[in-house]
This record gives sequence, C-alpha cells and structure tokens, in this order.
Amino acid sequence: MSAREGSWKELNSRVMMLYQRGEYSEAVKVAEESLKVAEKTFGPDHPNVAISLNNLGGFYYDVGKYAEAEPLYKRSLAISEKAFGPNHPNVATTLNNLAELCVVQGRYTEAEPLLKRSLAIREKTLSPNHPDVTQSLNNLGALYEAQGKYAEAEPLFKRSLAIREKTLGPNHPDVAQSLNNLAALYYAQGKYVGAEPLYKRSLAICEKVFGPNHPDVATSLNNLAELLRAQSKYADAEPLYKRSLTLLEKAFGPSHPGVATILNNLAGLYDDQGKYTEAEPLYKQSLAIREKALGPDHPDVAQSLNSLAALYYAQNKYVGAEPLLKRSLAICEKVFGPNHPDVAKSLNNLALLYMAQGKYAEAEPLYKQSLSIYEEALGPNHIDVATVCENMAECYRKLGMKDEAEILEGRAKKIRSGR
Repeated sequence: MSAREGSWKELNSRVMMLYQRGEYSEAVKVAEESLKVAEKTFGPDHPNVAISLNNLGGFYYDVGKYAEAEPLYKRSLAISEKAFGPNHPNVATTLNNLAELCVVQGRYTEAEPLLKRSLAIREKTLSPNHPDVTQSLNNLGALYEAQGKYAEAEPLFKRSLAIREKTLGPNHPDVAQSLNNLAALYYAQGKYVGAEPLYKRSLAICEKVFGPNHPDVATSLNNLAELLRAQSKYADAEPLYKRSLTLLEKAFGPSHPGVATILNNLAGLYDDQGKYTEAEPLYKQSLAIREKALGPDHPDVAQSLNSLAALYYAQNKYVGAEPLLKRSLAICEKVFGPNHPDVAKSLNNLALLYMAQGKYAEAEPLYKQSLSIYEEALGPNHIDVATVCENMAECYRKLGMKDEAEILEGRAKKIRSGR
C-alpha cells in the first residue's frame, strides 16, 4: 500500500470518528480532503473516488446541504456503473443514497424508481434474504409511509422483519430496527396498541445486545416515550425521555444533535401539559445545539423554530412567534424548494398565527398555497390535506364565505372517513 493510499484510509477513519462524535462540520472538512486525496492518488474515475464521493454526499445530507450532496451521489453512481456495470451492489448502494436524498426533499416520484432499481439489483446479485435487500425494503416502505401509503408500506416492513428474524435470529440489532420501523408506521396511523409491543421488544433487544447504556437504547427509549406522549401518558413518558437524554449526553457529550432531539421532545412533553416555563429553556437549548452543530439553515433548526413558535402561540405571544415561523418557512423553502410538505406545514402554521390575530385576509393565501403543495406532494386524500381543508374552512367562515367553507368541510370529512 502506498503512502497516499494509507493517507486516504486514515482520513476516512478520522471522518467516521468525527461523525460518531457528532462533529459534523469537522467531518465534512475531512471528507472533502479525503476526496481530494482519492482523486489525486487513484485518478478521477477510480472506485475509491466513488467511495469518497458517496461518503461526502452522506455528510452533506446529514447537515442539510442537499444541493451539494446530489451531484456527488450522481458522480459516484456514474463511476460505479462504468467500473462495475449497471447491476453491481455498489451501484445499488448509491441508488439507495440518491433515493433517500430525493425522499427528504419530497421528490417522491423520483425516489421510487431509484429504490425499486436498487432493490432489484440486490435481489438479483446478492440473494433475496441478504441484509442489503432488507435495507432496500425498509427504505421503500419508508417512502410509501412518507406519502401516507400505509397499506403499501406495511408488507415491505413486515417482509424485512421476517427476513431478519430468519437469517439473523430474533435478538439481532437489525431486527430491533425493523421492529422500530413497523411500530413507527402504526404510530403514524394512530394504531398505538399495535405499536407499543413492537417498541418494547425493540428496546429489550437493544438492552440485551448492547447493555443498558448504549445510544441505541436511548433511541428506543425516545421512540417509546413519543408513543406514550401521543396517548397523553405523560407520567410514563417523562422518565424515558430523561433516561434517553442522560445516555446520549454521556455517550456523545451535551452538544450532540441527538441530545437536541431529546431536549426538543422533552420540551414538547411539558408543552403538551401547559408547563411552558419548563418547556421554553429546553426548546431554546435544543435550537442552540442544532444551530451550532448543523448550521443555521438545517431542517432540524426549522423544526426547533416551529416548536418554540408553537409554545409562544399557545401563550398568545404572537409577536414572538411570527419571526420564528417566518424564519422556519424560509429555511424549508431554501433547503427543500417551494413545493415540499415541510413548506406546506410552515405555511399552515403561519396562517394559524394570523387567524389567531384576526388577520383572515392574510391567512387565506397561505392556506391556499399549503393545500396546493400537500395535494401535489402527498395526493388529494392525505390526512394533512384534510387538516388544511378544515383550517381553511374556518378562515372562509370568518370571511363570510359560507359556501366555500362547507365545500372544504365536506371534503375533509370524506378524507378522514376514508371515502
């Protein structure tokens, strides 16, 4: 092995270490250097360059730099297809990553053929029960879940779970992941009774395999806490959040993005109970961590801004809420483009704020834009479409537009009844 090749491998090892510690900005810098070394050492079309491109694309993805990630994934894909042919597992991996990028940007119609091609390659070249096949099944299921196509997602998640249980045994970490995915699908549908035993089994596997203080245990605790919170079981959820927070702070330090997620969720728990003075500092701490670790324009920052704005909204602090919602909207539009579901959500939230202040004429165009985005991105019968229809109907009633309001109310009722 040459000195340059050794340098490239050392850089890759350092990148992974920084990533695991949550030092994403520094990891990106080292990954950029790794790519330069790879191009200089191996030439621009070498498979090792494709690896560096894929890694750097993944880090850009994690910090919300989606526009920067996409050309890297596409170049990595082109190198792999040229070096190995169109049906190689490496090609499938990059197709999968490119598809995940499309999903997070709401480009679902672009993501689906990529995920299906990745799955087909893996089934053909590896085996129908290979771990990479289960990953493709999970990702395709997640795509359908994001679109509200729950009936299409469920058999994919179940097939992935069955394969993993058969090939890896009932107590493998990948089985825990599949249980989490299936539970999250039930959670999204409000099927809490079906979700709870899956989350509990996933937690038990992680504790058995990793011990009680592992970060994966923290993730499972958070998921179970979110489920309990959704059922207003606040006293049961709170110690799970706190234990999860302690584990992550101990594993990664107090400034890790994972810590910010738990702080945000714990704040939400207090927020739901009207404990606003307890919630606000946690929301602010979560926001500060995310801004520092991920940058000011990351989607998680937008989520924190939305959460803090909702807290102010609940206390009728509209002046404090409005700039937060506007900044959140601007981040979503910048990162995702103007037609993403998160943009629709931000528009809906801003409209609700205007409604609370009696600014009905200002709210109406925001609702219209939100509804149009949701219909295009998620289809006309998605539950989020029903929510905006209901909100917009209330706006029309305030504006004296009774007929328009009744049409929207009827449409929302049909969506919610499944007709």
